Amino acid sequence: MKNRSSKSIRRKDAFIKKTKERRKVELEDEIDLLLPGTGGFIEPDENEKTYQINQKEIVSSVDITSATKCFELKLIHGPYVIDYFRNGRQVLTGGEKGHVAAMDWVTKKLICEFNVMESVHAIKWLHMPNIFACAQRDWVHIYDDKGTEIHCLKKLYKVNQMEFLPHHFLLVTASDQGFLSWTDTSYGKLIAQFRPKKVRKIMSMAQNYTNGVILTGHSNGVVNMWTPNSQDPAIQMLCHSGSLTDIGITSDGTRMVSLGTDRKMKLWDIRMLKPLKSYSLKSIGSCIDVSQRDLIGVSTGNIVQIFKDSWNTELKEPYLRSKSNGLIKSIKFCNFEDVLGIGHENGFSSILVPGAGEPNFDALESNPFMTTSQRREMEVKMLLSKIPSELINVDPEILGKVNIKQLKETIASKKKLGYVKVPKIQFKEKKSMKSVKKFKLKKQLRDEAQRNHIKGMRNENIGAKANSIKKRPTNRSTSSRTSSKGLKVVNKFFVQKGLKKAKKSKPKEINIDFSNPSCLAGVMLGRSALSPHLKSF
Repeated sequence: MKNRSSKSIRRKDAFIKKTKERRKVELEDEIDLLLPGTGGFIEPDENEKTYQINQKEIVSSVDITSATKCFELKLIHGPYVIDYFRNGRQVLTGGEKGHVAAMDWVTKKLICEFNVMESVHAIKWLHMPNIFACAQRDWVHIYDDKGTEIHCLKKLYKVNQMEFLPHHFLLVTASDQGFLSWTDTSYGKLIAQFRPKKVRKIMSMAQNYTNGVILTGHSNGVVNMWTPNSQDPAIQMLCHSGSLTDIGITSDGTRMVSLGTDRKMKLWDIRMLKPLKSYSLKSIGSCIDVSQRDLIGVSTGNIVQIFKDSWNTELKEPYLRSKSNGLIKSIKFCNFEDVLGIGHENGFSSILVPGAGEPNFDALESNPFMTTSQRREMEVKMLLSKIPSELINVDPEILGKVNIKQLKETIASKKKLGYVKVPKIQFKEKKSMKSVKKFKLKKQLRDEAQRNHIKGMRNENIGAKANSIKKRPTNRSTSSRTSSKGLKVVNKFFVQKGLKKAKKSKPKEINIDFSNPSCLAGVMLGRSALSPHLKSF
């Protein structure tokens, strides 16, 4: 019997293994059908390093459409901050001297261009590629795709960092004075605004794409994670010994890269809150960004270095290196494209980085080829599926869990509440009465009986409390006695000085027993002394 049972168990295990292998093959086939695109890469020759290959060689070896993605714009109002839209089609540039421009960088079609005649510190696309926010000298202004000003947010003063949460419709800003603000762009309400206590100057800002948490880097080397539901940071991490210059988050929201003035680049696991690796740079890094396929771009001065496979293996050399025409202000990887945008002192540059972008995109989430009608439908869907700001949490899986502690507290509080039993009512029904009328009348009588019963209970309790108060003995304290003595002395002084009339005291009654001869003799002897107190008889 034992041999037979062991054989049946082996057969079951073998069958389960075969089904698992078959399912893996089926999944691979489905992935090949649904995700046909593969990421690009560079194949160097023997004794050749990839960082030695410049942009001219890359452009000459790719197709014509990819070659047009490498270009440079020479502009005089720099340094420039840049931002790509989520679908990777439109780019937004803002110069420090007031020049703002939006364009479709694939077709090189200009969407709008104007000068705000003020300094521009940050710029950000909002939920659609026809509306964007611009942090100017004093306030944050919102413009449309024609360059007309739609709104001015005067509650957001001296802003230097901005992030937009598309699923929550929240514009998050950080000011020079240290204020953090969350503004709902769907109806223009300020959700939360506070100045964190014991927090140094905010040097950089990034968002976690999975849970909507905002990460800020400070001048003391600390990274804080914020939600609009609390004025205290959810998590604090000491990342560098010096000031932080910039931080970047991966697309899955589990890892972080930080740059500091101590010339170090550190890789972190946000789930464990521990550093994975640490690399030293030749100079202080100014900007950092992480692509969809986890390539890390770091700018130092006017040079950009791209690192590949930095999470799994030890870095010995960069994957690519490029030199720009001026000091770099900001860098951004373009989604779904092997392109890195660079904003510097003398304009804007777009370079090719093979293997940076995700080759497969979700047309329902972010479609680079969407038409105007699809864009309108997408805007309506986004508004309908908007996530409230109260659900922003460090742990995104908290919605699927049961809060056992709170549940026990609610059950205990319900048990503590008293239950008033409704007295029974003898209701005499008429034969001609309808069922609906009968039900309503019964309900009215039951409610009235319950109210009268509760009133009676309250009156009984009030009467009992009043009786208990009356029966309490009144004990005069020593302080009241001393105060009454002091008043008597003061009143006597006022009477002597003639400032107050003396109160007429009532005559005291003295009971004298006239049947007793000794008492009568005493009265006759002391008549003159007792005469004012004796009643006439």
